[in-house]
Amino acid sequence: MKLNGKIAVITGATGGIGFAVAKKLGQDGCTVIMNGIDDEAGAKRVQELEAEGITAEYRGFDVTDEEAVTKNIQSVGEKYGKIDILVNNAGGLGGRSRFEDMTTEFYRSVMALNLDSVFFASRAAIPYLKKGDNATIINYTSIAGWNAGGPGAGIYGTSKAGVHAISRAMAKDLAEYGIRVNAVSPGTIDTPFHAQIKSTKPEVFASWKNNILLGRLGQPEDVAKVVSFLASDEASFLTAETIQITGGQGLGI
Repeated sequence: MKLNGKIAVITGATGGIGFAVAKKLGQDGCTVIMNGIDDEAGAKRVQELEAEGITAEYRGFDVTDEEAVTKNIQSVGEKYGKIDILVNNAGGLGGRSRFEDMTTEFYRSVMALNLDSVFFASRAAIPYLKKGDNATIINYTSIAGWNAGGPGAGIYGTSKAGVHAISRAMAKDLAEYGIRVNAVSPGTIDTPFHAQIKSTKPEVFASWKNNILLGRLGQPEDVAKVVSFLASDEASFLTAETIQITGGQGLGI
């Protein structure tokens, strides 16, 4: 995909899927603005991209902090005069808790990380997306948004179902400005997200591919390629869609 001259903001981009997306969009010709909360990792990622000839910068802020999100997104928009692509990649499980034992603090923290962050970043970016070229927002739901997640991950699944809904709502709201809003829904992707079970129960982790039609776990690059497509002119008639990137997970063999 050719995205020369476009300005792309990717939240949670210092590792895993987020960095794969930043790298792919950079290779496609975007100026890449990566967000994260690990400043050391952010600096290293910028160096990695710049070594490939990609124009990149890092912005350190917490995506659950409304003021910080607004300030930084506006700063990017003012610096470049526009934003063409917003990838709301930041998110996470946040831990596991059954509903009976779930604290209000835990509930709110997971919802903030996965859903509030999408709202904060998108709201701040809209004035600059209006100035963009085939501007687009790409959000991340999850297979958990459909199957409600595994034991203790119910509120994570709930938050991701919310992302699916807000993506379609924003697509309706922004269509008149030519801004497209879509979502991707990754299945089991081999990233640090699964590091704990991979290290403590490697046999369980390895068995997960048995529930995937294509017989393998997804890689961050599998998601990055779909995000690149959604950001491109080739997807100019796609909005309010959610693309499942699961390898056929859960459909049986």
